[in-house]
Amino acid sequence: MQAAKIIADPEFRIAEIDPRIYGSFIEHLGRAVYGGIYEPGHPTADDMGFRRDVLEIVRELRTPIVRYPGGNFVSGYNWRDGVGPKAQRPRRLDLAWRTLETNEVGTDEFCEWARRAGTEVNMAVNLGTAGIDEARSLVEYCNHPGGSLYSDMRIANGYAEPHKIKTWCLGNEMDGPWQMGHKTADEYGRLAAETALSMKWVDPTIELVACGSSHRQMPTFGQWEATVLDHVYEYVDYLSLHQYYRKKDDDLGTFLGQTIQMDDFIRSVASICDYVRAKKHLKKQLYLSFDEWNVWYQNPSDHEIMKNQPWQIAPPLFEKPYTHEDALVVGLMLITLLRNADRVKIACIAQLVNTIAPITTVTGSGAWRQATFYPLMHASRYGRGMVLNLQVRSPEYANKTFDSIPLLDAVAVLDEEREEMTVFAVNRGQDNPLPLEGDLRATGGYRVVEHTVLEHADPLAHNTLERPNEVVPHNRGDARLEQGQLSASLPPMSWNVIRLAKAQG
Repeated sequence: MQAAKIIADPEFRIAEIDPRIYGSFIEHLGRAVYGGIYEPGHPTADDMGFRRDVLEIVRELRTPIVRYPGGNFVSGYNWRDGVGPKAQRPRRLDLAWRTLETNEVGTDEFCEWARRAGTEVNMAVNLGTAGIDEARSLVEYCNHPGGSLYSDMRIANGYAEPHKIKTWCLGNEMDGPWQMGHKTADEYGRLAAETALSMKWVDPTIELVACGSSHRQMPTFGQWEATVLDHVYEYVDYLSLHQYYRKKDDDLGTFLGQTIQMDDFIRSVASICDYVRAKKHLKKQLYLSFDEWNVWYQNPSDHEIMKNQPWQIAPPLFEKPYTHEDALVVGLMLITLLRNADRVKIACIAQLVNTIAPITTVTGSGAWRQATFYPLMHASRYGRGMVLNLQVRSPEYANKTFDSIPLLDAVAVLDEEREEMTVFAVNRGQDNPLPLEGDLRATGGYRVVEHTVLEHADPLAHNTLERPNEVVPHNRGDARLEQGQLSASLPPMSWNVIRLAKAQG
């Protein structure tokens, strides 16, 4: 097998990583909230009904920010339904997912859960069935110290200190006809601009995310971004991107290669942002929030529940187990996000618990980590610092979808404060180990601390409550560094984390 080669030089850098790139997402969808983070009758439930076993696993991810409460759910959500005495909160039909929302968990509870999880909140406002008034009132409720209608309402509800939410999303997927309050680009852009102004008048310190296209395959992709940015560029800080992948027709080679499209998607949206910036003669650079991304499979049973068994409370939706091959694609998506850290400052894997999530629970019983948990945990723990402009040369394969797919995808992160460097690498090859050669002479004086590998003989292997360690990483990788030359053998279909540290003495 021909070797793949990388060259790393700390003088050639892409950008400092914003920790929010390792964010996540919790929507009132399926069992993400009820039975996921919140289950008052559970043996591990704390004083507010939050599952402490789930909190412990979430803390392992060191998740810096969590988007809430949606998602499609937010476009029909009235935040006032979810605050105040629980006995007085209304039950509502959620038209997005055809379930019954009890409103037991709302803004205050979720902000408290986030504090206990050690994370921040990325709050989405309803720009589907609501608008300017509800959005500015929610900012006042969450962030104003006191002495006004909504801040005093928060205080009366038991939260004397403001929640101090910094990051806010101006609606969700407003280009999608499935979205309540779906709008044209001009309609949404005008509303988002006026909403942004009012929200920042309440709290000038907040940052705002405007809706980009729901995904790249939307017929209005590109034109939507350009039109919306004509309205909002001066008033927002980020534009959103969403992308989900799944394996089709049992084509594993294409499944593993799809992140090539993700790279191009990011560059295309960044180019549109820069076009509008140039057209408006502005200095401000707009950044990107990839606030929904993951592997997502939709089963017939999910649609059966929504269509023929509607108005249940927290039914199981989109809970297909994640396999080893899914974990590789999650790792490849993380590598792609890191490689674009100069523009992508926020990213939210969708979602966090139960629903298309790296953590799964059983009501009244245990919780476990899906295979996809591990690349996310590794990246969040060791991918802090500066992304280097890693030069990669790799053998390739081709198929009916892509002319050229590199066997190796990799990125390197330099943590100067800790004097550490980490290489994240995926071998897409299905049959053979991939020899890796790295020229790290310019980095000077490092040694290999650990070579962690996620691999499995069965690409469809997955974890369960009974077998939670079926797909887990090991530390038996063979990476070594001698006189600045890195060498390793990357097993077929493997996620690799090669950690380096400055040699002492």
